[in-house]
Amino acid sequence: MYKFRRKVFDLLKDWKENFAPDYAALLEGARRVGKSTIAEEFAKQNYRSYIKIDFANINEDLLDVFKDITKLDVFFLRLQTITGINLYPRESVIIFDEIQLNPKTRQAIKYLVADGRYDYIETGSLISIKKNVKDIVIPSEEHKIPVYPMDYEEFMWATGNNTYDLLRQLYKSNSSVGNAANRTLMRDFRIYMAVGGMPQAVQAYVDGKNFSFIDKVKRGIIDLYIDDFKKIDSSGLIGMMYKSIPSQLATQKKRYVISNALQKRTTNKDLERLSDLIDSKTVIPCYNTTDPNVTLSQSQDNDTFKLYLSDIGLFTTMIFAGSPDTGDNIYSRLLSDKLSADLGYLYENTAAQIISSTNHTPYYHTWKKEGSTHYYEVDFLLQTGNKIIPVEVKSSANKNHDSIDAFSSKFSNRIARPLLISQKDVGNDGQLMFKPVYMLPFVLEEL
Repeated sequence: MYKFRRKVFDLLKDWKENFAPDYAALLEGARRVGKSTIAEEFAKQNYRSYIKIDFANINEDLLDVFKDITKLDVFFLRLQTITGINLYPRESVIIFDEIQLNPKTRQAIKYLVADGRYDYIETGSLISIKKNVKDIVIPSEEHKIPVYPMDYEEFMWATGNNTYDLLRQLYKSNSSVGNAANRTLMRDFRIYMAVGGMPQAVQAYVDGKNFSFIDKVKRGIIDLYIDDFKKIDSSGLIGMMYKSIPSQLATQKKRYVISNALQKRTTNKDLERLSDLIDSKTVIPCYNTTDPNVTLSQSQDNDTFKLYLSDIGLFTTMIFAGSPDTGDNIYSRLLSDKLSADLGYLYENTAAQIISSTNHTPYYHTWKKEGSTHYYEVDFLLQTGNKIIPVEVKSSANKNHDSIDAFSSKFSNRIARPLLISQKDVGNDGQLMFKPVYMLPFVLEEL
């Protein structure tokens, strides 16, 4: 079992100090992002004892304990007897792993936290949560904590790279890094793009496995997701929506098109499937805002959106999904930036993940060019105070940035500063700032 340093531990400590025992902590996230491991490791470090109940892998004797939680004294006695673990008032925590598989227990959280003897941590992938809560009352006594794939800083912690604070200092200095140093830093960042932030894949990299092996790990996670989608919709169409994301981004469409993914006319049922896909946390929705200003959400167009994958490593694997396996040669060419394909959409997905994992909602803006059938598009919009930052993402040091220039001219009174994210070193072209992609997290820190 991997034991990585994760930022969510700080959020759990805040919950324990300020919200428990009145609220249970609910760790929300996609499958395989590390929720169960995080919950158990936190329990080991912060409580005298803990009991972990995995509802995805529970025997009949233990499951029988949960058939009646109305008499809490009896329930706790039976739970301790079956597990052989003693619970201590205000010094123990009970972990309900994959809570969505036992909705009656989730409903009972209201009474468990009111009792106040112990703390409670729930984990849930939420892939089937809507279908499992139709007949229960969702407890309001849940403190929700999002769990994302490991970000770049967490990846560097895991791999023993201690330069992240130096990157932050370089960013704050607003001076160029230098060609040689930037090449090295970009190669380091491309390793993260290749491996991604799924703990199982990171562990394989830390263990010295080759990229072919790491790719098989990621393909296994993708297959798990596809199987999960089939559990809530046997048609397999949710999986088709999921797998079409890289190809739709590659064609530079201004929005995600459901009918293109399914090769058929979109129905109301397909819209439900899309909602289930978004709820699974395996994807990141990015909505078009029709009137880009500081209240981005108020002009959100719910019918015009893009989808990105929640993990860049899985995205990298899906780009090459047409071959039976992605060999070390392809990864070697990716790391040295020698792939012939234009991988702007790979960097775009990276940016979407960075924005989303810092709890910012990604938005974009598109508008028609005057006297043309073509469109301008700004990849992302960030809010800072009463201004917005338009962000364009490119894979290369391309000097063509017509869209962000046109946006800056059209909305000059609303902009703090325009930003172009690429592999290019720190610099500027007039008001347009250039930042390498590994510095995007520090831009978000300042918002």
